[in-house]
Amino acid sequence: MARKTPLYEAHRALGARLVDFAGWEMPVQYTSVISEHEAVRTAAGLFDVSHMGEVEFRGPGALVSANGLITNDLGRIADGQAVYAGLLNHAGGFVDDVVAYRFSPERILICVNASNRAKDFAWMREHAGAVKPVDRGDDFAQLAVQGPKAATIVQRLTPLDLSSIGTYHFAEAPVAGVSCIVSRTGYTGEDGFELYCPPERSVALWNALLEGGAADGIRPAGLGARDSLRTEMKYALYGNDIDDLRTPLEAGLGWVVKWDKGDFVGRAALESQKKEGVTRKLVGFEMREPGIPRHGYPLLDAGVPAGMVTSGTMGPSVKKAIGIGYLPVAMAREGMQLEVEIRGRPVKAEVVKTPFWRRS
Repeated sequence: MARKTPLYEAHRALGARLVDFAGWEMPVQYTSVISEHEAVRTAAGLFDVSHMGEVEFRGPGALVSANGLITNDLGRIADGQAVYAGLLNHAGGFVDDVVAYRFSPERILICVNASNRAKDFAWMREHAGAVKPVDRGDDFAQLAVQGPKAATIVQRLTPLDLSSIGTYHFAEAPVAGVSCIVSRTGYTGEDGFELYCPPERSVALWNALLEGGAADGIRPAGLGARDSLRTEMKYALYGNDIDDLRTPLEAGLGWVVKWDKGDFVGRAALESQKKEGVTRKLVGFEMREPGIPRHGYPLLDAGVPAGMVTSGTMGPSVKKAIGIGYLPVAMAREGMQLEVEIRGRPVKAEVVKTPFWRRS
């Protein structure tokens, strides 16, 4: 039976269409994916992402233990900053992609994907150093306010000066009277905040954000818009674009690997791959003939299978059918022609520069 977030009844009251996602009953849309997507691009959208997991390292040595598990470097950032990172297996593939928050050298919080909560925690427990992590997933609800008006809306509800919170920075402060971790992060390509709060106060915070942002055009948004927004940015989705068989170097995420930080799980495998060179790369492409690429569709080179679509959609903001997928290195160049096999028929496409969406 699918789990429910603390906001389940609020979603039902708003008429959301609910689906099973990673074992959770989640809203895929309230009105339409396109209208919710456009609200995020032009005003603001409010997402329930309470299904995400949180793992905490606490005590002397917490930073060292957490840092040995991820590719990015918590040692090179200040307290109140966060990093996007890979949590890798010994072969260099992704156990997950995560965001790690540095409160202090003695307190690190790592946000993990909903589908990987149990797996990630078990992996961290097994491979952590002296400080073992604690599963805090049920101690937080998480709301994401995303869009060009997100800061205006949240600022009305908090005494925290949001102009002092840069991208990938965070602070602890009340929002609408609810104690929150206020993090300037997101998964949409827009400015915005992810608000971690006590589950029992999440409905009050949700309602305050919808009421406080009504004049600015805030709308509740579901997983459908979240997916189209992140696809337009070529943000990786675990299970589609990255998994335990694909490495950061193949996925175009080499920038999250800090080679000068010292050892981390998966480092040796990545060093070997870097030396030998990758054989495939994750690219973005646009359709040049009518057709929408979907996860699992074959990518063809002159009719011969060459790769696979990992994500695809009709991009509401770019007004084009777009896709993401792995291709051999020789084909992973801007301007390269290829085909997507859609229901047995080859349809023309072209490798393009990403992200697909850029704010003008």
